[in-house]
Amino acid sequence: MSKDRLYLFDTTLRDGAQTSGIDFSVAEKVVIAELLDRLGVDYVEGGYPGANPTDTEFFSEKRTQNAVFTAFGMTKRAGRSVSNDPGLAQILSAHSDACCFVAKSWDYHVKVALGCTNAENLQSIAETVQAAVDAGKEAMIDCEHFFDGYKANPDYALACAQAAYEAGARWVVLCDTNGGTLPSEVADIVHAVQHVVPGNHLGIHTHDDTGHAIANTLAAVDAGARQIQGTLNGIGERCGNANLITLIPTLMLKPAYADRFELGMSGEQLRDITSISHAFDEILNRSPNRHAPYVGETAFATKAGIHASAILKDPQTYEHVAPEAVGNRRRVLVSDQAGKSNLLGELARLGVSVDKSDPRLDRLLAEVKDREAQGYAYEAADASFELLARRALGDVPNLFEVNSFKVMVERRFNAIGELITVSEAVVKLMIDGETRMSVAEGNGPVNALDMALRKDLGKYQSVIDGLELIDYKVRILNGGTGAVTRVLIESQDTRTNWRWFTVGVSSNIVDASFQALIDSITYTLVKADIA
Repeated sequence: MSKDRLYLFDTTLRDGAQTSGIDFSVAEKVVIAELLDRLGVDYVEGGYPGANPTDTEFFSEKRTQNAVFTAFGMTKRAGRSVSNDPGLAQILSAHSDACCFVAKSWDYHVKVALGCTNAENLQSIAETVQAAVDAGKEAMIDCEHFFDGYKANPDYALACAQAAYEAGARWVVLCDTNGGTLPSEVADIVHAVQHVVPGNHLGIHTHDDTGHAIANTLAAVDAGARQIQGTLNGIGERCGNANLITLIPTLMLKPAYADRFELGMSGEQLRDITSISHAFDEILNRSPNRHAPYVGETAFATKAGIHASAILKDPQTYEHVAPEAVGNRRRVLVSDQAGKSNLLGELARLGVSVDKSDPRLDRLLAEVKDREAQGYAYEAADASFELLARRALGDVPNLFEVNSFKVMVERRFNAIGELITVSEAVVKLMIDGETRMSVAEGNGPVNALDMALRKDLGKYQSVIDGLELIDYKVRILNGGTGAVTRVLIESQDTRTNWRWFTVGVSSNIVDASFQALIDSITYTLVKADIA
């Protein structure tokens, strides 16, 4: 018997951007879109073109390779024609494959928020969908406050959903906007909606205000909805959205869903989900949730004792799924083999070829574990990890050596009485037996070091001419002013727009930064195949 297809709609870059304390730059949005493409979601909702400069610039070109790139916006204003609504025109003209429009489906909000009649709202929904279809876009309607609206006035809520569907919407998405609906209510209401909209045109969008976002999503799927909206790591307004990082493994690995449904992603992509979750947290500059289902550091951790003894004999005794299936690893303190398969998978993903019986793998695994204990995190720093692995396997030539570096920071008044801070860095390098010394000033110690390090690399200079540091994140790993610090640097080759991440760890923030800078330059040279 054929399985029903479920479609994954990611709204990290739109609804997730409403999370308190999160403000994505265009560059960060581009990187996150790449992560979502890598994960294999069907739709990536990139934001609201026209609402702010960041989203407008982000939609100046298509940002996904495989996923349907989706613009978000509002239905046309009541009392205006489609051709006389500038906001709608900007959404339709964005470089997107699809448009998702939010529509009021609770008559209370139609009156209070829109100030129009119920009939005018239905007309706006239908005409907006038709305009998107006429523009060659896949059209979707997010029925805002649908569950509360249905409980208040079921006939009108259903009329909103029906108007969207009959006008040509590919998806009519039922939104639990306030996040207060419970799973049994979701199931009953989704069943009822299918009298006017078929299940294979219904989506579900839930919030986690009662801690039921995932349960509500699964209840909707069981009841017939076939599009699932959510975000990476469950970020979102107030308490967050349904967490796709938890939902995806549940749908793919649990027989109750895997036997009935299929997703548009492979088992190989599922094995990448832990590293994608952690990489996203690094972009947000926050620590991954160690206790997160499936992808957390302790999701498959067992202390030595009776549980550990049993798990070594048969992992199924205390594991509900195989950790390798989601790219995680078993953590049993008495097992020195934990993580080797994970290491092999990551090396294969990076294109590093090595036989699984190669004894150097054990040494590499031990070094990775030792460095993780020191504070390194390689999930979001593929470039540093690849260099570490290639060095262990003897694939990185000795391109240059840093003999020493020195940084001076001076805070003083300038000639016109302004208080300024000036940084100067000196770097001594050894290249082909020749010592080179470079001096540079910068806005800060890291900027000065970066400029001095790249000022004179001799025969390698032309290779790094396009190298640019585009992001810099610092995390304190323990307390106090003498704390261990992790620095994550994002670099870019301006000639190709190719980006990569490197990491450094030290109790000295400048030293940690310098480590990441050296890795970035070395990685550039290695990828350029400099002998």
